Amino acid sequence: MFAVTILGNNSALPTPERHPTAQIITLNEQLVLVDCGEGTQVQLARYKIRRSRIRHILISHLHGDHYFGLIGLLNTLSMLGRTEPLFLYAPPELEAIIALQLQCAASVLNYPLTFKPLLGENAGLLFQEKDYEVSFFPTRHRIACYGFSFNMRRRKRKLIPEQARAYEIPASFYSQLQEGADYLRKDGTLVHNDWVTLPPEPGKRYVYCADTIYNEEMIPHIQGADMVYHETTYLQDQTQKAADRFHSTSVEAATIAKAANAKKLLIGHFSSKYTELQPFLDECRPVFPNTDLAEEGVSYII
Repeated sequence: MFAVTILGNNSALPTPERHPTAQIITLNEQLVLVDCGEGTQVQLARYKIRRSRIRHILISHLHGDHYFGLIGLLNTLSMLGRTEPLFLYAPPELEAIIALQLQCAASVLNYPLTFKPLLGENAGLLFQEKDYEVSFFPTRHRIACYGFSFNMRRRKRKLIPEQARAYEIPASFYSQLQEGADYLRKDGTLVHNDWVTLPPEPGKRYVYCADTIYNEEMIPHIQGADMVYHETTYLQDQTQKAADRFHSTSVEAATIAKAANAKKLLIGHFSSKYTELQPFLDECRPVFPNTDLAEEGVSYII
């Protein structure tokens, strides 16, 4: 399963209805937390997300609405008895912030916390797991800020059953064929895998574009993605304010998605000045029709 669950979709100021930025990416049996605004652990509990399955946490930048919930979550995981390693990727200054918070509280985490700094000159592959890989790239914001690309690999080859039967391959061997194995028949004939299977289907890709001004330099990182999340802090009549604050508008986000030939656009990071979000869709869809609001508690299948 490859999906994105929205825990928070608001920008700087939380409201009673909307929370600061946080997302859970489900990649088969693993969970990755992207950003951790205030109240994230409450949202995890509200939507019954198993915190124990979170192996990686990615923090895009050090504005508070993207990480003020982190130290609370780290402590909660420790109090719940976590012993499995946790990997944290963030701008380098966050390591000292966490160390100071733990020191002041005389707290020690019960599990290994491995910190991996995000540095612009090293943008590229971040880490790999069995079924997926994650890379990062810079966005353009007031401080160092990064987006993340999740690539879910399709590992199994597609079996051609009639070909397998023609070569008298037993059904019990089919799963090994899908993993790429050749088959040696009893008469000594080697049946090559590509005689009876087809290559795996292309993998799926989700791209998270963190806070950013309108930035066409991101397009190569988004190109052809199955789903893109792009901030839309303001409606189009606030274009100048968005630029002054290094944020994007609805139409700007849709324009980027269209230029990148993305298949679907999720929009979020809404300013708390807006109580109604439908106008964001009304402005995006004429430019990029397959646009949805990033609604809290909703899981979007990729």
